[in-house]
Amino acid sequence: MSMENLSAILWRERNLLESLLYRLEVEQLVLASGKTRWLLQAANDVEQVVITIRQTELLRAVASDEVAASVGLEHNTSLRALAEAVEDPWRTIFLEHRDAFAAVTRDIAALSATNRELITSGYRAAREAMMALEADGVDGYTPDGSKVSAPQRSAIVDRSL
Repeated sequence: MSMENLSAILWRERNLLESLLYRLEVEQLVLASGKTRWLLQAANDVEQVVITIRQTELLRAVASDEVAASVGLEHNTSLRALAEAVEDPWRTIFLEHRDAFAAVTRDIAALSATNRELITSGYRAAREAMMALEADGVDGYTPDGSKVSAPQRSAIVDRSL
């Protein structure tokens, strides 16, 4: 593979990472709205782009190893090391790709952490609502529709732990 091919794959991967960032932002908006209608679709969109990124990473690894071998470097060479081993304009192009990857990866990590917090708080709120319903002493219903009550529980125990 040539450096042109590697650069094209790097561009593809950058575009996919930007697409992942967009999809994570959509997921965050759905989570923050409190409406769950589109949550599954948003999560599926994130998963699909992650699968495509993984496939592209394999292509990048193969192309990078071939370019590294052509300039006398070992396999699994970092993009920075590869950039430092080649002449301009490829040095500048590869370093720009590396910097862009670092920036978008930071953004993705921050957005993913926020989304996890939103999911966790939503789960907690749903669990607390279910526990409040349990406090009425009704644990379920029999086939004929009568209530099934649990024995009275101590109010001192914190069941959220």
